[in-house]
Parts: sequence; C-alpha cells; structure tokens
Amino acid sequence: MNKIDYPFSKEQLLPQEERLELKQIKKEFIIGVPKEDDINEKRICLTPDSVNYLVMNDYKIFIESGAGIGSNFSDLDYSEAGAEIVDSKEKVYECPVILKIAPLTDIEINLIKPNSILISALELKKQSASYLTKLIKKKITCIAFEFIEEDDGYFPVADQLGVITGQAAVLISSELMSNVNTNGKGLFLGNISGVPPTEIVVIGSDKIAESATLAATKLGARVKVFSNSIFKLNKIQKLITNPIYSSTIQKKQLSKALMRCDVAIGTIKSSTSSESIISEDMVMKMKKGAIIIDVSIDTGGTFETSELTTHDKPTFEKHNVIHYCVPNIPSRYSRTSSLCLSNIITPYLIKSVKFGSFENFIRNNNSFKKGVYLYNGLSTNLIISQILDIKYNEINNIL
Repeated sequence: MNKIDYPFSKEQLLPQEERLELKQIKKEFIIGVPKEDDINEKRICLTPDSVNYLVMNDYKIFIESGAGIGSNFSDLDYSEAGAEIVDSKEKVYECPVILKIAPLTDIEINLIKPNSILISALELKKQSASYLTKLIKKKITCIAFEFIEEDDGYFPVADQLGVITGQAAVLISSELMSNVNTNGKGLFLGNISGVPPTEIVVIGSDKIAESATLAATKLGARVKVFSNSIFKLNKIQKLITNPIYSSTIQKKQLSKALMRCDVAIGTIKSSTSSESIISEDMVMKMKKGAIIIDVSIDTGGTFETSELTTHDKPTFEKHNVIHYCVPNIPSRYSRTSSLCLSNIITPYLIKSVKFGSFENFIRNNNSFKKGVYLYNGLSTNLIISQILDIKYNEINNIL
C-alpha cells in the first residue's frame, strides 16, 4: 500500500496554546498638589495648561480644592484640564509624588506616606533638625527646587525667581518712595531731564542683585553695586550697557554710598561674611525717608536693623528709614511666579515618563539628581549630614 503524505504532522494537529497580542501597559504617574497652608504663599507649581499637557502624557494629577485660587486659577480651570479635584488634604497626600511650593508643615509631615517623593522648596536656613529627622524616619525622597542645577551651573528655579525678586525690589521701592506711601518722599524712580536721578545702592552680586541693578538702570536711576566677588561685579558690568559704579565691600565707601542713597537693596546673606552686614550705625546715618529692601531677610538679613515682615504689614520705620523685609517677594506676583515655576518643572516631569518611574528618572537626570537632599531617608546633602550629625551618602553611590 502506498504511504499517504498528510499536510500536517500529528503534533501540529494537537490543540495549541492560544497566543494573544498584548498591548504594552504604560505606568501611570500620579502627582498630588496640595493647597499651601501659609497665608503668605499664593503660588502653585502647576498651571492648568501644564496639567493638561501632563495628563496627555500619562500623568494623573490630584489637586486640592482651592490650591490655585491665590494665583487666579479656579478648580474648574484644573478639572477642565484633566486634573481630579479633591476636597481632602489626606487624599492628596496618598499620592506617591507630592509637588508643592513651601516645605511641609507638621500636619503635612504626618499625612505624607512613607517612601513618597516630595518636590518642593527646602529653605534649609529656616528648617529645624526635627523637620529633617521626621522626613528621614518616613524614608522620604526629597528634591529641593533651589538645589536643581543644570550642567552649565544654571539654577533654573532659584535664578528665575531671583529675576522676579530683583525687578520686584526696584518696583516696590519706587512705590514706597511715592506720596501714596504715608512716609514716602515723593520721589520718582526714573530719569527726568533737569532732575537729579534717584540713587540706589545694591549690596550683593547674585541673580537678584543683577536683576535689580538692570531694572534700576533701565528706569534711569544711578546705581552703585557692592560685592566681594570681582568676577560677579564684572558680569553685572557687562550686562549693563552703561558704566556703573561698582566696588568691593569696604566700610568707608559703602557708608558714604548709604548716606547719599534713596534706596538700599540687600541680597547678601548674613552667613556669607561678617563684612556684608550693614550695621545699625550705618543705617542711622542714612537719609530720612530712605528705603531699605532686605531681600535676604529669610536667611538672616543684610541689615542689622531688619526684622521679618509680611505681605499684610510689609514695612516698619526705624531710625527714620523705611524697612521692607518680606521674605517671599515672588508670591506678591503669584500668577507670574506660578507660570515661571510651572514652565520650569513641567519639562522635567515630561522627561520622567520615558524612564518608567521617578526613581529611574532621578538616576538618569543630573540636574534633578543634584536637587535630591534625602533619598529613601538617607542624607545626600553634606550640610544636612553635618546639622544632624549623620552619615553623608554620595547620591551616585546610592543609585
């Protein structure tokens, strides 16, 4: 009998396991944005446009009701952008990633879940050891806005907010000199033909000082800048097209400038150098009605006579000199500041998606990695380690 050739083998005729095409499931990124508890803090980290962009890129955003009111963004704006509005702060703090402006309050530290990721300002000079210890016990990974640094040495959040602060310092001083202010001298901060220009002294050479100097000179004021960094003074001089007076901090020269000026803007922190402190004696010799804008009040202040003030009561008078010592000037312009912050933070968040998790993103993004000061409760910041007398961990070694 002839052998029959079958088209299929016996094995091929047996029932086979069905193979289905499975779609790759993208991991959902979840962020909680709480409402700020500090009445002086009006900003929010994400605008509705940014929320919409993030939602379109696999993010789920929970926003506490009223979080955007201070920046004139309504709950409806955020819900239409794709965010989920929640009335409970507890619900927000269930999210694995928390994004906010100010450091956590004691109540918020109790609410945040262990092993969460916190992205916010740190304001190290204002923090106690107990604050950091509580975060460490909960094994929180913390990224500080002010520590995020690009490879070229640019601090995107700190420098951009510094630009706002510097320009605002000049605008605020202009308002305080006007007759609208009870003790104002009625001076106009501008260049009017036949009228001597307003004299402004800037003490410092950081981004705030640079921004204030540029704004004041453009308005026509005569500006004198004092700093102990020749490099930064040269940088400011190159930025300003017209020659300006600049000097290292020498008591005699600085005292003379303060005696003649209408406005003094201080940006140097007290911890930098004892020379940078403007003594009470030097303030006493300033003109009656002169204005002091102490931008560095939150880190000790440039002027010995400075005292912390608020947006509700921003000024006080001492030795016939008007002092403005509000620590959070950008919050005065909350919508602009929120737009600024959102524009900086959103691209980082978008980049994190392709890495599958925030942890992987931190490992692979040098700028964000520099912002980490606690990683799963381990200190990755030398100053914090010294404050708490705990082991310092090099972030790259941990990762």
